[in-house]
Amino acid sequence: MDILIIAALIIAAVVLFLVELFVIPGISIAGVSALVCIVYANYYAFANLGATGGFITLIISAIACIGSLVWFMRSKTLDNLSLKKNITSKVDNSAALKIRVGDKGVCTTRLALIGYAEFDGEVVEVKSTDGFLDSKTPVIVERINDGVILVKKQ
Repeated sequence: MDILIIAALIIAAVVLFLVELFVIPGISIAGVSALVCIVYANYYAFANLGATGGFITLIISAIACIGSLVWFMRSKTLDNLSLKKNITSKVDNSAALKIRVGDKGVCTTRLALIGYAEFDGEVVEVKSTDGFLDSKTPVIVERINDGVILVKKQ
């Protein structure tokens, strides 16, 4: 019966250890529970089976933890859990391509440095160079850097 209890604790510790490493990020209940299970399994072995049984349990628990980690990393299970999708979408900035330096428009939202302005019926995201601007403030395009439209108060 003692060996069954120790085996159950080691198996629980290994499962919780793998859950901690690969499913739940950070130090969580699973990691703490795994540590408690493995420590109690070794304590129980030393207390009930003696020094020889305790050292054998200690070696088996270390091999079980390391072996399960190596096995799990080599198995296809980790590949099935991992994200393999690449993001290929791009931001639609076709309206911003029509905007030129010197175009005049009106803020449609408050520019808390970044907001939206309307130029010839096209609403685009803009960045203020004059600080905060209220909505419905007339603006003019000062410059365009890497797709960012910089405006100032007209």
